[in-house]
Amino acid sequence: MVSLVPSLTEAVAASAPGVLAAATDWCSHPADLDVVRIGGTKNPDVERIVRLAPDLVIANEEENREPDLTALREAGLEVLVTEVRDVPQAFRELERVLEACGVRARPRWLDEAEAVWADLPVPSRRRRAVVPIWRRPWMVLGRDTFAGDVLARLGVDNVYATHAERYPRVPIEELRSAEAAEYVVLLPDEPYRFTAEDGPEAFPGRACALVSGRHLTWYGPSLGEAPLLVGRAVSFGG
Repeated sequence: MVSLVPSLTEAVAASAPGVLAAATDWCSHPADLDVVRIGGTKNPDVERIVRLAPDLVIANEEENREPDLTALREAGLEVLVTEVRDVPQAFRELERVLEACGVRARPRWLDEAEAVWADLPVPSRRRRAVVPIWRRPWMVLGRDTFAGDVLARLGVDNVYATHAERYPRVPIEELRSAEAAEYVVLLPDEPYRFTAEDGPEAFPGRACALVSGRHLTWYGPSLGEAPLLVGRAVSFGG
């Protein structure tokens, strides 16, 4: 089996050790994963994947490009494509992927993660946030995203949740604007790696917080830790 999605790589490796034959260069978890690397999520080495002759390729409609998936199908490979826009859908898609991978018993980590999300406390107050995901050009979370749903369930409303685009480009002057109601800036470390030295300086006078991209955007074993760790990142300010 070949995985083109870091989240799913981690989920499969945790649930069916030894099943994966290859994964992308961005599949960083588990840290000791020893498989063939086949390029990035947006530019996988299709010919190498075909030569591996996997029983299944797992992909995601957002993370992977349709021309690559079409090329894999035309080469005779079975491709399972997931779609994840919110937390409940993530759990459904994980079940579907693991079943396709031959996992018959529901993994304990999946039960525990689902229980964590089902038992979230009601936020004492809601916050508003802008979530940049790239700079040069600046891009932010827009409508209908998994990360946006994660934040909403943790009491954080995305300023751009009603934007026409899912990942709009927004001029930095607009992001800095104080005309809207007060909001904080959440800076994940992926897909763009924002750091304490690269990101907060663009928003003088505005509260900023660094947040784990894996816990904000991945759907896999990290889901069990996400409410606590993302919640900590956004809990400043009372």
